[in-house]
Amino acid sequence: MKKIIMIGVLTLTALMSGCSGQEQSETAFAAKVGILLSDTGLGDGSFNDGAFEGLVRARDELNILFDYREAPEGNYEEHLQELSRQDYDLIIGLGFSVQEALEQTAADFPDQQYVLIDGVSEADNIISMTFKDHEGSYLIGTLAALTSESGIIGFIGGVEAPTIERFEAGFRAGAEMANPDIQILSDYAGDFGDADLGRTIASRQIEQGADFIYPAAGYTGTGAILEAQENGIYTAGVDTDQFYTAEQSVVTSMVKNINTSVFNMVQELTEDKLSADLYNLGLAEDGVGLAEIRLIQLDATGQALMMDTRKKIISGEIDVPETVQ
Repeated sequence: MKKIIMIGVLTLTALMSGCSGQEQSETAFAAKVGILLSDTGLGDGSFNDGAFEGLVRARDELNILFDYREAPEGNYEEHLQELSRQDYDLIIGLGFSVQEALEQTAADFPDQQYVLIDGVSEADNIISMTFKDHEGSYLIGTLAALTSESGIIGFIGGVEAPTIERFEAGFRAGAEMANPDIQILSDYAGDFGDADLGRTIASRQIEQGADFIYPAAGYTGTGAILEAQENGIYTAGVDTDQFYTAEQSVVTSMVKNINTSVFNMVQELTEDKLSADLYNLGLAEDGVGLAEIRLIQLDATGQALMMDTRKKIISGEIDVPETVQ
């Protein structure tokens, strides 16, 4: 069933004027925003929830109104067209999978302003917001190699796409920097929404000796994390801090600060400063980073390496690859 929830507070002010009675006027919102979530929808503990959190904060702090749609069947254009027929200052398409539908809709509504998150569009009325996933993933790979006792670690991707390949590329490069002899297993599920499949892939990697797994795969990745926990294997979460998904397994998470990034963009909208065509956010811009490191304790050498690596990525001394070498 399609879920449509309008969130916002409508304040009615009663005005008294002598004996003429009461008049009511509607308080204006600073902005109206619509968003189409990616196919896994709310409750993913990851990308969708982070973007939604940013809009809730904007509602509470900036007096905006927002509405959202989910498209579990993949009917993106239908929902984007529906949003576009309403009076929104900005419509957000979340995730690279919505790009084609967003660009088609943007062509049909040339006066509407759109944002594509996790993809780059050349359309005049689409602003692109991307994250340097490879930079944060490089740190995850470094940590995984420092943590692994077997010398074998695993990566699980949702689908084979440039965005997900950035996660793997950074993860590989960071691990190989920390331990040139590290063995890295890699599997792509072809699905972001199948937790059982994630469990199966994780189980297979564990059987091959992996003792640290990094899934970038939505609900599929959640299944992998839970399977790893049941087998006493360390993992890293993705997009948001997933420690509470599996408190005996998730060492840290490669956090995309999409909540803050969405909030900041909406704030610019309310201040009439939304002028950039592309936002590309990495470690230097606080667009990505690591959640708190738990469960393990690095020695002084490992801690120093992690700190030095982060500084070198920000300074440009380390050029993190975006494709698997």
